[in-house]
Amino acid sequence: MVVVGTLNVDLVWQVPALPRPGQTIVADQVERQFGGKGANQAVAAARQGARVTLVGAVGDDADGRAYREHLQREGLEVRAITTIPGVATGTAHVYVDPRGENLIVVDRGANAHLDLAPLADLLDTSDALVVQLECALPVAVEALRLAAASGVRSILNASPPQPDFPWGRHVIDTVIVNEHECVDCFQRSPAELAALSDQARQEFLRERRMSHLVITQGADVTLLLATTAVWRVPTYPVTPRDTVGAGDTFAGALAAQLAAGFVWERALRHANIAAALSTLAIGAQAAMPTRAAVEAAKG
Repeated sequence: MVVVGTLNVDLVWQVPALPRPGQTIVADQVERQFGGKGANQAVAAARQGARVTLVGAVGDDADGRAYREHLQREGLEVRAITTIPGVATGTAHVYVDPRGENLIVVDRGANAHLDLAPLADLLDTSDALVVQLECALPVAVEALRLAAASGVRSILNASPPQPDFPWGRHVIDTVIVNEHECVDCFQRSPAELAALSDQARQEFLRERRMSHLVITQGADVTLLLATTAVWRVPTYPVTPRDTVGAGDTFAGALAAQLAAGFVWERALRHANIAAALSTLAIGAQAAMPTRAAVEAAKG
């Protein structure tokens, strides 16, 4: 599997409440962690047993060197991560309240210089491509084009939503969004899409050249819209401590299951459990469960 995306060093601020405009909040705790949607999903997939090559960029700084070493310890292939001279590694400030809700502000840093030159060769020996929209939009679109040209299954996590994303330009096997991103991307709620007639749903997917649309809804059921049917897969009940990285855990775990050839119902159930378990600890990658932990939770 190949993942194209961002690598950030996260500063995670535990705050008593998310700040309102103009308001100053004193943090209860601050932690420094590895993040970025691309790296997060790559680590999540690797912890579920996938062999993952990450295509990304870091700065020629201490954070970049530490990040590369960290990914190697996680078992990822890092040869396609470019080091950008004179540029800092990407940074994210993550604010988390006691309910686990969060706000995130990102400085792209080296991510703005992500180089897709290695991707075409990597796709020749890959079973799936995973890409998100935290990287520059032209990079994401080009990665999807290369996957379509290579006949490789593409998985797009359309997060954060980009209003200019060219839906329908390239074939995409699977699109993953949450309930808010669903409205931003498609101007319809998950309930509205799930209620479409078979013909209307097929037309909706065909116009956007998507084979599958997966919609997560927090603690509510996960939806899968395909040309043949709509599936509803229950989530795994937990009391979340921190939801940062839960969406990335879901996407990475689902990609790993699909790349391994598992059927949709099993893959979605597995990803739901992985995402739920990731909310029980603080941070993104630090909280991501192993495959053994997910299998144990299945009972």
